[in-house]
Amino acid sequence: MAYVPPHRRHSKESERPLPTPELLAPQFKKNSNDKQYNKSNVGWSGKVVYADNSTHRWCAIPLDDENQFPSFVNLEPVALESAEQTIGKNRVALINTSLNNEGSEVKWNLPRSPWESITENVLEDLLSAFKDMRNEMKSAKSKEEYPTLVAKVGKVLFHRSPSVNGASIRKELCTEILKQWRRSFYTNTPVSYKERIVNEVVPKIGVDFKDEEDIYEVQLSDSTKPDLPFSCKCRVMEEHGKLQPCTIKFNPVRNMVMDISCTTKNLDLRLMLCTKKLVTDLTDDEMQSITDLINSAILDPNVKGGLRWPLGKESSGDRYRVVRVWHVIANTYRNSSLTLKVKHTDRFDFRTLTGETSWWTSLVLENVVSKLQEENVEASTISEILKEDMQLIWENFLSCEPFLT
Repeated sequence: MAYVPPHRRHSKESERPLPTPELLAPQFKKNSNDKQYNKSNVGWSGKVVYADNSTHRWCAIPLDDENQFPSFVNLEPVALESAEQTIGKNRVALINTSLNNEGSEVKWNLPRSPWESITENVLEDLLSAFKDMRNEMKSAKSKEEYPTLVAKVGKVLFHRSPSVNGASIRKELCTEILKQWRRSFYTNTPVSYKERIVNEVVPKIGVDFKDEEDIYEVQLSDSTKPDLPFSCKCRVMEEHGKLQPCTIKFNPVRNMVMDISCTTKNLDLRLMLCTKKLVTDLTDDEMQSITDLINSAILDPNVKGGLRWPLGKESSGDRYRVVRVWHVIANTYRNSSLTLKVKHTDRFDFRTLTGETSWWTSLVLENVVSKLQEENVEASTISEILKEDMQLIWENFLSCEPFLT
């Protein structure tokens, strides 16, 4: 049988994608071991960029009175289907063994609510990171730069050392040890979870349907600015069936990331404060080169990402090159305080020659960011708003059928 490249192989809708490997530093308490990132610190595929002095921490909530994991929480290996043999090995996750098939939460007497604990753990880093972000935005004097605070649901995966075998893994169930392990955040959830969110949670929390987008995101690298990858949001022009760039943005710069293992739930939470910036300083020749490169793409539903380029046409001269493509179908729901996005993505990475499909759910916490931007806002005001959002997420978005094996 002739060899078929990975990106031309058919994939089933039920396939679960891999967690995206990222270079992370799992520290929670502020101490000498805290990892700080520089803008030039770019992840494995060139798409993760961190701000100066950004923080990335982890915590587990709730714990018992002695700050230990409850007895029904185990650290267990997880097996993920993988296009790459090495990814998915030596991954473990905190699994609540007492949950039923619907992921109903264990009733557990706690001195305070989980959303109060999350807020207390996040608030100081959030205020500090936003202050740094605002100062940098003022110095840049860019009107095309804006902050966003995103909550993603998924599962925190720890990357254990091969020397830690299955027999000793229970001994590693300690927050101080887990803080030292590398980790990633696995965002793919089952279709049944998506259906519950759309059919049950959306009407319950009072968000209205805004729109459905069917778009392609094409990430390009620029040889003259290797540390500043950017993405083109594109739509298909019906009259000629070609892609047309709509907006061009630099990849988000992460200012703060907090990963939260939710011990009485079977989904975890990531809170991420980012800076987004439109690309507005392109010359006519640069814009034409990018447009020509995008227009040369061929729509092909039989390849991962839904796009392919004629042989040798994945670049524009020696400057712009296609790094990855995403075909995204996203439903957006909104009220005055937040925006809920439910996305189906079909992705392909040209550097690693791997692709994946996944369902993502995220919330943009607009009310928190709006208050943060006010002059002289009290920390207590931010705390109350954040606490309300965390309660809404905890009670509605962190229950799911078992999906990691």
